[in-house]
Amino acid sequence: MPLSIGIVGLPNVGKSTLFNTLTKKQAPAANYPFCTIEPNVGMVEVPDERLQALALVSKPAKIIPTIIEFVDIAGLVKGASAGEGLGNQFLSHIRECHAICQVVRAFEDSNVIHVANRIDPIEDKDIINLELILADMATVGKRLDKASKECKTGDKKAIAYRDLITKINEQLSQNIPVRDMNLNNEELFAIKDLALITAKPMIYVANIKDDQVLSSDFSSKFGAEVIPLNIKLENDIASLPAEEQTDYLEALGLKLSGLDSLIQKAYQILDLVSFFTTGTDETRAWTIKQNTKAPQAAAAIHTDFEKGFVRVEVINWQDFVKNGGEVAAREQGLLRIEGKEYIVKDGDVCNFLINR
Repeated sequence: MPLSIGIVGLPNVGKSTLFNTLTKKQAPAANYPFCTIEPNVGMVEVPDERLQALALVSKPAKIIPTIIEFVDIAGLVKGASAGEGLGNQFLSHIRECHAICQVVRAFEDSNVIHVANRIDPIEDKDIINLELILADMATVGKRLDKASKECKTGDKKAIAYRDLITKINEQLSQNIPVRDMNLNNEELFAIKDLALITAKPMIYVANIKDDQVLSSDFSSKFGAEVIPLNIKLENDIASLPAEEQTDYLEALGLKLSGLDSLIQKAYQILDLVSFFTTGTDETRAWTIKQNTKAPQAAAAIHTDFEKGFVRVEVINWQDFVKNGGEVAAREQGLLRIEGKEYIVKDGDVCNFLINR
């Protein structure tokens, strides 16, 4: 199942334009609320210059980057948790995503209507976050009723679960999202089946215009880190041929577009890293969670590899490139043999040895 990021926000803040730019897929982006009814889905390559460097050495038949799925979810409005603006339907789409990218509008433009007829990104953020909290409160409230009934038997596990749900419900009522509740791994696992929206990591994007610059204290006032992005400009850049995009960015003194930086941020917020396999057939990036041990990393390639794991040969990608490949790196003593307890690092070039 691909990792997915749901793009949310009020109507007409730039969500669908951002999605179109990310995926080169023409989702509707008309200038009126609820233009997007069904969620549009697109696969996006995670930019990684290490892949190209490895490929220059291995000269593979193909290069396969890791990917993230972006989902363009229709605009939410105040009252969405109660069904306003087809809100319940759209909220269900968010539940299926691994993380959320919330777009707020920070630019003035009389030609682009705002659903509340004003420009206030902080208030926009508060509206969306409140609706997500209210949606979670509805879910937790139903489960709390059931959990309370199950406690009548005196079962200790049932009582502990009810207490956990009660704690979560109380903090939600104080406008605290689940992601900020400092729940431990055991507690998070216990509520996993609830698919709570506010438990998901959140990225904020402020849609700016032309040479607009956010104030130095914007993120502080906003209450969270914000990525400023001129979505229209990024869309224009993305429409250029690849070589012209590179020239344009170099002229601006940038290595990555704002869009690529957003994609990388999305990858990081999910606590992910990449390891590589490379040869004449393909050079490929594989996605795993931070602190994944070698057998579980091998399962990213094929599920059978975890059970048959014997050992893994590991070279840092820079050592691989600097020495012109595996043979010279091995001669220099830069190739390591690791076992089942090895934690695969970001940038490792791996060759898994499997007992079939």
